[in-house]
Amino acid sequence: LKVEILPLGFREFLRLKGLEVRSEKDVAFNAEKIRAMFYEYFKFGGFPEVTAIDDEDVKLRTVKTYYEDILIRDVVSRFGVKKIDRIKSLAKYYLTNTSSLITYNRISKFMDEPVETVRRYTEHLASSRCLFFVNRFSFSVKEQENSPRKVYSIDPYLSSAVGFRFSENRGKTLENMVAVELLRRQSLDAVTEFYYWKDYSGREVDFVVKRGRDVEELLQVCWDVSEADTLERETKALFKAMDVFGLKRGTVLTEGAEDTISNGSKKIALKPAWQWLLESAKGWRL
Repeated sequence: LKVEILPLGFREFLRLKGLEVRSEKDVAFNAEKIRAMFYEYFKFGGFPEVTAIDDEDVKLRTVKTYYEDILIRDVVSRFGVKKIDRIKSLAKYYLTNTSSLITYNRISKFMDEPVETVRRYTEHLASSRCLFFVNRFSFSVKEQENSPRKVYSIDPYLSSAVGFRFSENRGKTLENMVAVELLRRQSLDAVTEFYYWKDYSGREVDFVVKRGRDVEELLQVCWDVSEADTLERETKALFKAMDVFGLKRGTVLTEGAEDTISNGSKKIALKPAWQWLLESAKGWRL
């Protein structure tokens, strides 16, 4: 059986930092400390060695070394890639645009390379687990395959350390963090799958979580919901998706906002992301 080892989940991160969280009582007693550690986890990710390093410059150098090792050993050497600069350019493009929709045709024009080369290089990068991709949910497999995919880094700190950015986008970083957690839960439960959802009017829900034949959870990710327009956009799409999938509940994961928004019999919970990260797919829930 294949067992996939991913960067630390938030509960594992807390354990490595000396804080064991086994129950709701542990959370309530240590809530302030957990919130402070969440910001550290949010900024520096879950690579165990990086977590154990105190110096920020050494953290950065360590992650960049991981990146170079992955590219050279796990991609270039393994697949015999000749155009090393081109695959490095593609990897940097993906790490710069995490939590974004991508298509091979668009990247082909950006790189001035054939679509088939982009597809092959992308598969090489995905096989190294440096990156992973999430399909659009559709009841048609053909539509799933022909729709744009979302790209995510296996650790948010990897994308912030290597990607090209002028400013921090906390919303995309948080979405990437949630995607990695869903990947972790998928690895522990063979019938779990997750997608993004988008309708023909452009309304989008970040994650649709499916177990077996049933869609069980809808998740939006939004760092700051203090602006009325932002909250309305996120909840409007979520309520629409709840209609499509016949669900009564949805969740918006936030930096720290907590609330419940009702629309008839349907309810949307605003929940701090750190709380959701501590919930396990088969364990206790906050």
